[in-house]
Amino acid sequence: MRRRRAQEREILPDPKFNSKIVAKFINMVMKEGKKSLAEKIVYGAFEIAKKELNETDALKIFHKAIDNVRPRLEVKPRRVGGATYQVPVEVRQERGISLALRWIRDFAREKKGKPMEVKLAEEIIAAYKGEGSAIKKRDDTHKMAEANKAFAHFRW
Repeated sequence: MRRRRAQEREILPDPKFNSKIVAKFINMVMKEGKKSLAEKIVYGAFEIAKKELNETDALKIFHKAIDNVRPRLEVKPRRVGGATYQVPVEVRQERGISLALRWIRDFAREKKGKPMEVKLAEEIIAAYKGEGSAIKKRDDTHKMAEANKAFAHFRW
């Protein structure tokens, strides 16, 4: 087991929007190293979302969707005297964004019968409006943390 945390690599911003979060999302959507295809899917989804919501800035839609999905609290298991407690902890900004991106991607992949661009756009639009599977997942995470609030004193 590593004693020190591995040094994190710097992600270069994406070419179209010059945003590191979009670049990270493209890398998450990518399968089998096909980055150009992943870029096409993500940019296509942004265009569809932009048309559907009658907005001018796709980046604004994406950031609002991520902010709506990003969890503020989560539970972590802590072992205390033979019993394991689900202890609520605050989520760091970085981890919250990663979770939001992962949830949006995973729920888009679960849908069937449509091209990935369309599924991703639908998920982003739902997150932007504050509805959909990713929002439900965030709410479930918050409910779990709220239910286990009594074990917050085990946090260290």
